[in-house]
Amino acid sequence: FGRPGVECYCQHDSGAAVIQLQFLINESKWLYVGTERGNIHIVNVESFTLSGYVIMWNKAIELSSKSHPGPVVHISDNPMDEGKLLIGFESGTVVLWDLKSKKADYRYTYDEAIHSVAWHHEGKQFICSHSDGTLTIWNVRSPAKPVQTITPHGKQLKDGKKPEPCKPILKVEFKTTRSGEPFIILSGGLSYDTVGRRPCLTVMHGKSTAVLEMDYSIVDFLTLCETPYPNDFQEPYAVVVLLEKDLVLIDLAQNGYPIFENPYPLSIHESPVTCCEYFADCPVDLIPALYSVGARQKRQGYSKKEWPINGGNWGLGAQSYPEIIITGHADGSVKFWDASAITLQVLYKLKTSKVFEKSRNKDDRPNTDIVDEDPYAIQIISWCPESRMLCIAGVSAHVIIYRFSKQEVITEVIPMLEVRLLYEINDMDSPEGEQAPPLPTPVGSANSQPIPPQSHPSTSSSSSDGLRDNVPCLKVKNSPLKQSPGYQTELVIQLVWVGGEPPQQITSLAVNSSYGLVVFGNCNGIALVDYLQKAVLLNLGTIELYGSNDPYRREPRSPRKSRQPSGAGLCDISEGTVVPEDRCKSPTSGSSSPHNSDDEQKMNNFIEKVKTKSRKFSKMVASD
Repeated sequence: FGRPGVECYCQHDSGAAVIQLQFLINESKWLYVGTERGNIHIVNVESFTLSGYVIMWNKAIELSSKSHPGPVVHISDNPMDEGKLLIGFESGTVVLWDLKSKKADYRYTYDEAIHSVAWHHEGKQFICSHSDGTLTIWNVRSPAKPVQTITPHGKQLKDGKKPEPCKPILKVEFKTTRSGEPFIILSGGLSYDTVGRRPCLTVMHGKSTAVLEMDYSIVDFLTLCETPYPNDFQEPYAVVVLLEKDLVLIDLAQNGYPIFENPYPLSIHESPVTCCEYFADCPVDLIPALYSVGARQKRQGYSKKEWPINGGNWGLGAQSYPEIIITGHADGSVKFWDASAITLQVLYKLKTSKVFEKSRNKDDRPNTDIVDEDPYAIQIISWCPESRMLCIAGVSAHVIIYRFSKQEVITEVIPMLEVRLLYEINDMDSPEGEQAPPLPTPVGSANSQPIPPQSHPSTSSSSSDGLRDNVPCLKVKNSPLKQSPGYQTELVIQLVWVGGEPPQQITSLAVNSSYGLVVFGNCNGIALVDYLQKAVLLNLGTIELYGSNDPYRREPRSPRKSRQPSGAGLCDISEGTVVPEDRCKSPTSGSSSPHNSDDEQKMNNFIEKVKTKSRKFSKMVASD
């Protein structure tokens, strides 16, 4: 990675895991390679051939020692003398090797396994991290014992006893400053009683120790310094932490060690992505508008400085048209990404959960498994790039319509609409005497009174038999809502519980900004809402849409061109229409069936219902 937008990658054909990376500086010619057997080979970088110089493990350690020191875990040269090589073995032995004389100058022994070693910039001291959570600092010329032993997260016991062992410190870095104490930065080393604690990076500076929790396991970290020379005060200013699923930069120069805002899309799953939409050839002013409001969003807890990695240059991609990707997330957030360039760039982030009250406990909301996990998760996104109207459907059977604005507003009362979308099936016998799906009795359909728009969150209510009824899954805030420039709430629609049954999740959604309409549906039916008038225009059950009490066996027919459409243009059956007898017969019954007259009567009753709904909807549209 370089400056924002600069990104290179390669893929090894072998598929072998990468366990270490090393920059090759222009002056670098030799590569020291330590092996599992404890030997060190010197490789020519230009030709990638062995030089023939080998440091054997039995020559590196004491000749009197009979035990193998273990694999080589560290190799580095003295920052003040390239001819002196520091070799760390897993068992706890460290050797300072003289390349010219081909022998060991000093040997340092500790009774705990070594994980990493780092030099002080003057080349007179080095620090080791161990498997018991300790750090040992050694003077080069005093191999008998360490000058200091530190257990950063160990509990100090009384009577001068050794602190309780901690988890291994996997890596340590030792960076100096001209104006004060050095920085000791390490990963791991927590006490064993911190079960369930997230992975941590520890920063020790003088008498202060800061423990920074990470969202994922730490793979590696690197300290960025102002001075590129190893034999001078390094002046560290940031730490790059590679996590399993993210890249984090920590600002060491600011109090509290805040992180830099990451310009890379590594955090696309900051909250798991639950839905995604792609839009091409968007209006040219759309991306600048989204970027403008996104840049004004207050991002709390981030460093005030710019992203410190600034190498390389980048240009625009091959696409000559604007591309936007919208992602919906499990926490209810919606992110707009500019996909026009080589890499994704975050333009704007919307938090849909801001319109709802936060439930302090599970008793505050209806108990459904999905709602308990992620009650605000986004399931469907419908967006009109031309009008910039946005509509989302969430897992708690809620729909929110947003309007784009460049001005900040304070909404005193959040517009709200509750809809009953559930149908009760009446018991009746089929013509053949068997139980068949009968016509429904609609609950909350167009021919019944819809629940009026709410100016405040609804309170729990129960039906006569004590079942939960007319209650949404989420509670809308009843306090004024400050809405920043960008997408602002136009209307909140929620499906409600009916007769103790929770609303089914919304499976389809569409918005038409030209007419100010939004339509959504689930397995029970569909509802059409005028979001300008805040009114339900149409509410139909799934079986009504099929137009039969036997929807799975009736062949669909196209409307006849000779018929006159109804006033609303929604149904081909209008007043005065003559319905042929064959259209009223069940396809499963023959002409000799004794139940033909009953089937025709049922179908005629259903057609009358459709006519009534069509007339009422026509009047509603005409009055609006």
